[in-house]
Amino acid sequence: MASRRVLIIDDEEGIRSVLADLFQELGYDATLAEDGKSGLKAALAGTYDLVMLDLSLPGLDGLDVLRSLKEDRPEVPVIMITAYASMQSAVEALKLGAYDYITKPFGLSEVQMIAERAVERRRLIDENRYLKEQLRLQYGFDNVIGRNPQVQQAYILAAQVADSSASVLILGETGTGKEYVARSIHYQSPRSEDPFVKVSCAALPETLLESELFGHEKGAFTNAIARRIGRFEMADGGTLFLDEAGDMTPAIQLKLLRVLQEKQFERVGGSETIAVDVRIIAATNRNLKKAIAEKQFREDLYYRLNVITINLPPLKERKEDIPELAGHFVEKYCRETGKHIEGLIPEAMCVLESYFWPGNIRELENCIERAVILCHGRRILPQHLLFSEDVGPLAAPKASSCVPKPLSEVERDHIESVLSYCDWNQTRAASILGIDRKTLRNKVREYQLGTEIAGASSDHAAKTYR
Repeated sequence: MASRRVLIIDDEEGIRSVLADLFQELGYDATLAEDGKSGLKAALAGTYDLVMLDLSLPGLDGLDVLRSLKEDRPEVPVIMITAYASMQSAVEALKLGAYDYITKPFGLSEVQMIAERAVERRRLIDENRYLKEQLRLQYGFDNVIGRNPQVQQAYILAAQVADSSASVLILGETGTGKEYVARSIHYQSPRSEDPFVKVSCAALPETLLESELFGHEKGAFTNAIARRIGRFEMADGGTLFLDEAGDMTPAIQLKLLRVLQEKQFERVGGSETIAVDVRIIAATNRNLKKAIAEKQFREDLYYRLNVITINLPPLKERKEDIPELAGHFVEKYCRETGKHIEGLIPEAMCVLESYFWPGNIRELENCIERAVILCHGRRILPQHLLFSEDVGPLAAPKASSCVPKPLSEVERDHIESVLSYCDWNQTRAASILGIDRKTLRNKVREYQLGTEIAGASSDHAAKTYR
C-alpha cells in the first residue's frame, strides 16, 4: 500500500524537523517547505493527504496560502500552526476551510491525534463521494433492462423529470420496480448529494407512521422518552419516497397535504414549525381513482402527488424482457456466490416465459437466486427453477410453446440435465441414459462438459481422502 503524504510548510527549521520525524514514524512521506511561495507551489504540484501550515510565513503568509490551496485542492485537510498571539487569524483560517489548528508550543501526541482525525475525515468524505458516484451509476437511466415500449416510456419520463422538483406518482403492481425508478430519479437529480429516505406507509399503524414521518417531542405520548427526528427532516434537501402511499389513513393524508402545500410541519407533541425542502416521490399498487370514489383517498392530495405519473407494467405484460432480466440476475448472483454459470438452457428459459409471475420482477429475481444456488453445472436447468411452496417447481411448458432445436443441442441439454440430477456421477448418469460409461465420457468431451465432471471428481476425491 502506498505511503500517505504530508506537506509541512513552516519557516522554523526546528518545527519542520520535529514534525517530519513524527509523521515519518507514523508512516508518512514528508515534504518540507520553508516559506509560503514554495509551499503553495509544492501543494499544487503534488498530491497530499494532509498539509501542516504555519500562519506566520515570510512573503506569502499562511492565510494567503490557505485561500489559494482551498480554491484548487478543497478536499485536502489543512492544520494551521499558530502562536497564542495569532488566535484571531487562526479563527479566520477555520472560516476559510482549515480543518483545525495547533498552538505553539505543542505536544506531539496532540498533533498526532488531530492529524489522524483530519485524515480519517478526508477518508470518509472520499468514501462517501465514491459510494454516491456508484449509486449514480447503479441507478443510471442507461442501465434500464427491457425492450418493452411501456418500460422504455416510463424511464424516458423519469429521465425528463429528474432535474425538476416536481412530485412523482409511480403506479404498478408489487414487485414491478417502483422503488428502483424512484431511486433512479433521485440519484440522477440535483438532489443526489442529499438523502434518499424511504417510508413504507403500509407497514406502520397511524400513530407510529405520524411519528415516523414528522418526528415527535419528548413526552408526546407513552414511551416517547426523547425527541425524535422524523423522515421529513432527515430528507431535507433530498427526496422522500412514500412507498405504498395509497394505504395512508385520512388523518395522515391531511397532514401530508399540508406539508406539500406549505413546506412546513410540527413534530407530534410540539409547537415549533419546521420548514423543509423535500421532493416527494410516492408509489402505490392501488387504484387511487377508485379509492377517491370510495372516499378512501383525498382527491386534493392525489393531485398534489400526481404532478407526474409513471406507470410500470407487470412482468406478465413484458415477457419479451424476461431473458435479459434473467441473464442480469444470473450474473448478479454468480458474482455473489463465486459460481460460473453461463445462463439457462432453452427449456428453462421457456419455463420462465410460460409462467404468469404474480410477484413480478422481485419474484423472478428470487427464482434466479435459488436456481444459481442449486445449479452445479454450467447452465440452469428446469429442475433448478423453484418457486414458493404453494407453487413448487415450475412445470415444463408444452412443447408447442418452445422453438424446435437441433438434435445435438437437445442431446447435450439432456445429458447435462441427467448429470446434474446425478450430482455429476457418471456411472449413475450412464445407467439412466441407457449407455455405457465410455460412451458418456465421449459425449462429455464432445459437448465440453468436462469442467463440471473434473470439478465433481475433485470434490469427490477431497471428500474420500480427507
